[in-house]
Amino acid sequence: MPISLTERAATEIKTIIEQQGLPTAETRLRVGVKGGGCSGFSYMLDLTEEPKSDMDEEMESHGVKILVDMKSNLYLNGVEIDFKDEVMGKGFVFKNPNATSTCGCGSSFTA
Repeated sequence: MPISLTERAATEIKTIIEQQGLPTAETRLRVGVKGGGCSGFSYMLDLTEEPKSDMDEEMESHGVKILVDMKSNLYLNGVEIDFKDEVMGKGFVFKNPNATSTCGCGSSFTA
């Protein structure tokens, strides 16, 4: 199952790409995980113009190209990324069906 973005998250990413003056056609959202955080793994989001490597899987959601390395994909398979803009703050939110627990801030998880 691929990583997906909600329409709201895709719109926010496209806005950030435009605000930073990045080339729309070449810019991809790199999604990954790294060890750390209060629950064991932390999510990573980055915008990159680097092309897909042999170690990446590329997908697209709502017009945004997404890159994920094969190791991270084990933990992110089926993740939906949303964007919340609320009184208490704004940011990207991960709905991860692979997580057995998450931290209160929502930026790390246990698999």
